[in-house]
Amino acid sequence: MKFSVSSSELNKGLSTVIGAVPNKATLPILETILFQSEESSIKLSATDLEISIIQHVQADIEEPGSIAIPARRLLETLRQLPNITVFFEVDDRNNILFKTDKGTYKLVGDNADDFPEVPDLMDGTTIETNTEVVQQAINKTLFAVSNDDLRPAMMGVYFQLGPNASQFVSTDGHRLVKYSTAEMTTAQEHSFIVPDKALSLIQKSISDELSTIQVNQDHVSFKSGATQLITRLINEQYPNYESVIPRDNDKFLSISKDQMLSTVKRVSIFSSSTTRQIRLHLDADKLTIRAEDLDMSSEAKETIDCDYSNESMEIGFNAKYLSDVLQNIDGDEVSFEFSSPNKAGIVKPTQSDESEEMLMLVMPVMLNSYS
Repeated sequence: MKFSVSSSELNKGLSTVIGAVPNKATLPILETILFQSEESSIKLSATDLEISIIQHVQADIEEPGSIAIPARRLLETLRQLPNITVFFEVDDRNNILFKTDKGTYKLVGDNADDFPEVPDLMDGTTIETNTEVVQQAINKTLFAVSNDDLRPAMMGVYFQLGPNASQFVSTDGHRLVKYSTAEMTTAQEHSFIVPDKALSLIQKSISDELSTIQVNQDHVSFKSGATQLITRLINEQYPNYESVIPRDNDKFLSISKDQMLSTVKRVSIFSSSTTRQIRLHLDADKLTIRAEDLDMSSEAKETIDCDYSNESMEIGFNAKYLSDVLQNIDGDEVSFEFSSPNKAGIVKPTQSDESEEMLMLVMPVMLNSYS
């Protein structure tokens, strides 16, 4: 196998697929990246047996072939090179020689036949969509995914694709996000759970204008431009999230998102480092946010203007969860819906695009008593 390639282009390609190379591999072959020659490019593949990433890099192929090359040593070398042409030569004993006009480097690779087979999704359903829609859905939901191994279904984002609109849901039991968009539709309904690690890699790796999603019973593939990511699905039953969304809210609050977010962050500095509890006291056209830490004898209180005309109410939240929700709301103003201090609060952008809908839910915490 012989080929030459731009060091910067190969570096970009390797940086994309390296996300699927495990830090501690159970099999040595998983620490490699598979190089396969095609007509005018090199196909790079990496996998941890759950997630596979494929990237195509333009190259001049002198002799076709394939080889599995140690990933991190090659990438670290390329990162130190300027943008120059690199020449690769592989012999029949898997010895790899790559050289530039400045130096020569040697590695020993593995037989390409030993590299795990990447799943084939040719029998799946194909969905064409705009990459921006995919990225928006991930950006709006990924932060609320659970990291609890005892609840595997919640360790990913729930995709519900349909003919009129598609919904994307995530929850960790403390907060819930439901993002709906009419910009992605399918002829038939499909629902599946995509692991959070795969979605994090998709955020970083796909950037072309259009994307193709292919899904079958066990895997889903996201392909954009020269990049493809394939991941095993979480084959669990997703919780009935609709049942926890309150339907009898009668108290409505509208407030500046940035003002409330900065107030929550300041006041929460004085909250207990264990509970991160803050309390919101709703009164006529004003919101008072308070926190205290009895162990440190510290407390804080701020009052800000808002639009609220219902009866007074006090409700407690974990400051981090509330901040995360506010940070992921678009627009200048945010709306809250409440019913009682022991039921979840619903958070929405006051104004949103006609083609999308955003609903977030934050579970309250039990308030300790102080005046």
